[in-house]
Amino acid sequence: MASKNILRVTIPVSLLVTLALSSSCATPKSSVPSGGTTWLEPSPSLQRQLEAEAKRVPYTHGVERIELIRWFAGAGEAAYPTLLELAADPRKDVAIAGLAAMGATRDSRLIPFIEEIEIPDDAADTDLRLERARTLLRLGDWAAAPTLIAGLSDERMFTRALCSQALTEATKENFGFDPKLDPAESKEAVAKWEAWWKARAGDILLRKPAPRAADSSDD
Repeated sequence: MASKNILRVTIPVSLLVTLALSSSCATPKSSVPSGGTTWLEPSPSLQRQLEAEAKRVPYTHGVERIELIRWFAGAGEAAYPTLLELAADPRKDVAIAGLAAMGATRDSRLIPFIEEIEIPDDAADTDLRLERARTLLRLGDWAAAPTLIAGLSDERMFTRALCSQALTEATKENFGFDPKLDPAESKEAVAKWEAWWKARAGDILLRKPAPRAADSSDD
């Protein structure tokens, strides 16, 4: 029964992450500090909309959830405080949606805030940890790669596919990994991924990106 519950969370999440990647950022004009970082502040009307859409997240599914994630990513950094709250929500599907939207922004300034979100180290939260790793890698934090490489050996095919997709998207490598194969049949490909990481973990290209400067075009 537990595995079925996890699957219901994971399947829509994969669609959300994949289809939200092309979202762009909006550019509200004023700014507000958040944990030492200055985010663009939403107008009162946008703030009300952010609050309203955040309340809708738990009750959306499928295409509706995908469109909501796209909307949040398109709102840009004005939505970051709201998305960080969603990502820390105790409801896994809500937290995953928040992470997916942040990953779609491609804004590396979110990395330290996402890393601060505590996720229990137990099997029940595997999907949430993998989603955070996918989000961090999408934002340029290569330290998340080992978590996704470990996910290639997950017993669920869909989870293996998501991890493989994220790694290949970031590295343009595949090493012959096929998520449809049983983990026992993929040991050689996984070993190649592990060797890849071991050889490049210290590479300057895999260091965390420098924080992206805020857009000042509207100042």
